Amino acid sequence: MLTIVARAIIIYLVVLFLYRLMGKRQLGQMQPFELVLTLIIADLATIPMAEVSVPVLHGIVPLLTLVILHFVLTFLSKISNKFASFLSGKPVIVINPDGIDYKALKNLNLSVDDVFEAIRGCGYFKIEQIQYAIMETNGKMSVLPKSQYAPVTVEDMHIETEKSAIPINIINEGKIVKENLPIADIDESDVKNILEQAKIRKVKDVLILTVDKNGSVYIQKFNEKYQTMQLKPLGQVQE
Repeated sequence: MLTIVARAIIIYLVVLFLYRLMGKRQLGQMQPFELVLTLIIADLATIPMAEVSVPVLHGIVPLLTLVILHFVLTFLSKISNKFASFLSGKPVIVINPDGIDYKALKNLNLSVDDVFEAIRGCGYFKIEQIQYAIMETNGKMSVLPKSQYAPVTVEDMHIETEKSAIPINIINEGKIVKENLPIADIDESDVKNILEQAKIRKVKDVLILTVDKNGSVYIQKFNEKYQTMQLKPLGQVQE
């Protein structure tokens, strides 16, 4: 029994390491050859786990071989557009200004119902709202709406906005993340000031506190509603 447990742990760690090497694509973002590779790896990994008679090395070697093959195919795809098209196919326009391209649907083995399902997933329910729809090589639909149906942006409204900034986690579940303080350009005294402004006595009472480069603060106590505030340039909290 211990042998089976040990083999399962070894194979699991090897597969986890290999997937980390291969990148972080989600299943819906995989190219066809990547999906096939994933399925084969999953199948191969179960053999040395369940079959004690199969040496662990005989399970690891095929896995390593497939990962090497993955890197070779990826490299060839990057240096040759023709090879990339052969391996993964090309994006195909399935809706154009004239409507649905039935010939493209036949080549992709899709139905009209498939097209409607895909555009609904993009937030559109009518073909006439769409200028172009493209079936990507990973099986997802990309939609370019007609201008009158496109979402209104801040640029369209000619509104000036501050530059976007990523929130930096300062307190996480009651503990200060000290390595993030210099990134946010604040110190523990600033954190204390924020807590005072939010009327919170102790760090351990805070579920989450984030600060971005624009000085925007998000703070929430355990099991309570969040608060927001704005820091002054020097790190002091303002009303």
